[in-house]
Amino acid sequence: MAAPGTIANAFTVDVEDYFQVEAFTGVVPAANWDHFASRVEANTDRVLALCEAAGVHGTFFTLGWVADRYPGIIRRIVAAGHELASHGYAHARVSRQDAASFRADIARAKAVLEDLGGVAVRGYRAPTFSINDRTPWAYDMLAETGHQYSSSIYPVKHDLYGAPNAPRFPYRPGPSGIVELPMTTVPVNGRNLPCSGGGFFRLLPYALFRRGLARFNATEGQPGIFYTHPWELDPGQPRIAGLSRLSRFRHYLNLDKTEPRLARLLRNFAWDRMDRVFAQDLAGEG
Repeated sequence: MAAPGTIANAFTVDVEDYFQVEAFTGVVPAANWDHFASRVEANTDRVLALCEAAGVHGTFFTLGWVADRYPGIIRRIVAAGHELASHGYAHARVSRQDAASFRADIARAKAVLEDLGGVAVRGYRAPTFSINDRTPWAYDMLAETGHQYSSSIYPVKHDLYGAPNAPRFPYRPGPSGIVELPMTTVPVNGRNLPCSGGGFFRLLPYALFRRGLARFNATEGQPGIFYTHPWELDPGQPRIAGLSRLSRFRHYLNLDKTEPRLARLLRNFAWDRMDRVFAQDLAGEG
């Protein structure tokens, strides 16, 4: 937990393998995932080791597909005191599903995760932040399946995702009662700039990212949300053929720098789990 008088930010991990990312969907269909050499177990253990060394607890948004094949990951996440949350089952964008298929996906993931982890799964993060104004039923489905919060909105403009006009702070998007915990942004000249990690954490100089998060905490007086993926700590991962130049750049840039940068980040800020950082919002207080 954070020291008195400091703001604890939420440290989160989207647990998926290197071949399951959105940028690879055109060349790596989900039906072929089992043909790839998996590295998610070892890479997740690297993240867990960083957290242990820094005394940090976080939230691990985990694919049900991964949990089914590597149950030891789930047990180690829970045993280390982290929050277990859902990333859906098959890493399908919400915007490419209808309400029934989405409900089936999140219900299946929740059941697998809770069975293996022995804990309630309250949180959900949509693959590629893909809840949007064309999926108004998503929050109803999350409520119906027993989730309490979502962290699926990124209030930025991006070619793959983003809702630049969405609220920047926790809110309830509808009558379902689900709380949306949007990713962290810093407004500059009327535009929201991303400040939540992911590819931007590898792209930007570490000092610049650190200043952005510190500015957010100081000026907004709010906790931020940081996210990473286990594959981002793995510069030795196999290279996927047939990618566009942009996809190669986004995925492989500075993979060798992520682990030491994360170690610094965990030391430079206070961190905790989503359910504790946003406990007041989830309780309907504040």
